[in-house]
Amino acid sequence: MSIIPISSLHHPGVEMFTSLTEAQLRNRIDPSQGIFIAESPKVIHVALEAGHTPIALLCEERHITGDAASIIARCGDLPVYTGERELLASLTGYTLTRGVLCAMRRPTPPCLDDVLRDARRVVVIDGVVDTTNIGAIFRSAAALGVDAVLLTPDSCDPLNRRSIRVSMGSTFLVPWTWITPPLTRLRDYGFTTAAMALTDASIPLGNPLLPQIPRLALIMGTEGDGLSPETISEADLVVRIPMAHQVDSLNVAAAAAVAFWELRNRV
Repeated sequence: MSIIPISSLHHPGVEMFTSLTEAQLRNRIDPSQGIFIAESPKVIHVALEAGHTPIALLCEERHITGDAASIIARCGDLPVYTGERELLASLTGYTLTRGVLCAMRRPTPPCLDDVLRDARRVVVIDGVVDTTNIGAIFRSAAALGVDAVLLTPDSCDPLNRRSIRVSMGSTFLVPWTWITPPLTRLRDYGFTTAAMALTDASIPLGNPLLPQIPRLALIMGTEGDGLSPETISEADLVVRIPMAHQVDSLNVAAAAAVAFWELRNRV
């Protein structure tokens, strides 16, 4: 390892942690050079176990022989930028979670065919842009047995730093890729599509026929407006979560968790 003490925002090499925007980290001009940032030892270890390639570490001095020691040991000859807690908080804009950040090479998303080949339960995230919701949906998907996550291009990047943090590394555990509408193309893979929406034609989530569907793609919409009328009309089914106390809907992440549990594979 190469320990590199820093004392300035302008120290060469730390810009990936301190000044690059998420769009710059993604490097849309040359995606093969894209980077994402994983935060906290637990999440970093999950990413490493999933096969992601580390580029550099940023951590407090005290964590070199503490929380970051096992990460450094498994990463080999890696630059480790380090400084005092107060300095790093000023560089990154907030106090680090357990004092460790790891920059990693952004992988190329797999093709849709590969992601769906053996999947039976998938969720389609359609236009969800809140990073917290994306992370929470991934965490529920991993915990509740969803086989894959598909995202429309207008959804938030799952490898956004906050999404990764909220998911507790679950973005590395569930296969995911992007899907370009129309979502009706999922029928070509043998999936029945179910749009989560409140309409006169919607059926309750507890309908006993739903868990029996061999391959089911659950479509979740934006935080504010939900799914578009076109997406709803094109779906094979429209499903609602029955509500009480005149509440009309749940947050998309909460609704996803409820639906994942109810529609899980039971055979």
